[in-house]
Amino acid sequence: MKTIEIDPLISTMELRSILDGIDDDYLLIVNKRWNVTVRPDAVKRMMQIAYDAGVAWLYGDYVVERADGSTEFHPTCDYLPGSFRDDFDFGGVILVRTSLLKNAVWICPHYQYAALYAARLIISAEELVFHLPETLSYVADRPLREGEAQFDYVDPRNRAVQIEMELAFTAYLRMTGAFLSPRTRLVDIDAGDFANEVSVIIPVKNRARTIADAVASALGQKLDKPFNVIVVDNHSTDGTSEVLAALAAREPRLLVITPEPDDLGIGGCWNRAVEHPECGRYSVQLDSDDRYKTEHTLQKIVDCFRRERVAMVVGSYELTDFDGNPIPPGLIDHSEWTQNNGHNNALRINGFGAPRAFFTPVIREVGVPNVSYGEDYGVGIRITRVYKMARIFESLYLCRRWEGNSDHAVSPRVAVEHNHYKDWLRTIALKARKKMNRP
Repeated sequence: MKTIEIDPLISTMELRSILDGIDDDYLLIVNKRWNVTVRPDAVKRMMQIAYDAGVAWLYGDYVVERADGSTEFHPTCDYLPGSFRDDFDFGGVILVRTSLLKNAVWICPHYQYAALYAARLIISAEELVFHLPETLSYVADRPLREGEAQFDYVDPRNRAVQIEMELAFTAYLRMTGAFLSPRTRLVDIDAGDFANEVSVIIPVKNRARTIADAVASALGQKLDKPFNVIVVDNHSTDGTSEVLAALAAREPRLLVITPEPDDLGIGGCWNRAVEHPECGRYSVQLDSDDRYKTEHTLQKIVDCFRRERVAMVVGSYELTDFDGNPIPPGLIDHSEWTQNNGHNNALRINGFGAPRAFFTPVIREVGVPNVSYGEDYGVGIRITRVYKMARIFESLYLCRRWEGNSDHAVSPRVAVEHNHYKDWLRTIALKARKKMNRP
């Protein structure tokens, strides 16, 4: 068995050159971007599993060793058919069957960055990627740029890499029969009878510190037709309910709903709001700790719906600290989206952006998963596999990053749970797309 140390963003020509002189059955790949130490018994264990199970791509968990001497265990996700994120965490080492890697790289185009990613997708189509839930390596800790882990795919500095990743992923969808042609299905936006043109939907639980700002931002919008704000108070216990009661007593456009079940996630709260008879023709998202950029955000979204006649509109947002000061990487506009391929590429990346807005009859039909992470992503990939979606690339929304965020400083185990759920959503989408393409 041969061991090589490579950068995951490797070119096709370089990877072919490295593989050309290797005849071993298996190849151990070490992540060159990390300072990795392989456990002494890990290679023997990986080889044993590889031969016993006949796998082609084997990876495992790892431990991060910090400069202060502390350690943190990092589990990795089980690999699903929908685990085709290009930032999938394989840990510090990967064991790959050399012959299959060579075959995959040989049929790859001349990528500058995406060769290993494309090869992995080709190998994974045979479902031969396997997670060994054991510690295989130790990784020296490294500081991350603010937002690096979550927003690299929309960072303009990484645009060339992302273009190649999209090309590789689109080729994979074509190869597996899951590629969809551009979506053109529109909606009859004049259908139905709605008392309000728009409802701003705000699910909330224990946000006494920020909910008044969010509600004020929504109520301060200027729109050419009536609108309301529907807040679903998910059994708050920190004073949020009292803040909302005082606001609602003064503002008839504010509707506060407290659902009877106490086990709803954010998605379940959304379902309660959009099914309410007072819900408007368009349902527009606002998180309980965020704000709209200006008083014209809703009008711009409605104008887009009227012009494009689509089922879903997504804007762009800016990251700020709690006080509204900009923080890196700044504007998140998802400029990678195109009408020709955005609905396909959406399966590769981890989000759709904000604010998200829906033609209410469609969101009622599709429904929102009753979870508190990935519910918006699940709706987005479900709608865009059928309907056309429109984007507004200017900033409409201020997204606060602070210690109270639900995704702030999550543990490695919770991060795995989140990523695994989105991979599960992608797996369902992959199967549905293949079914749609069958004669």
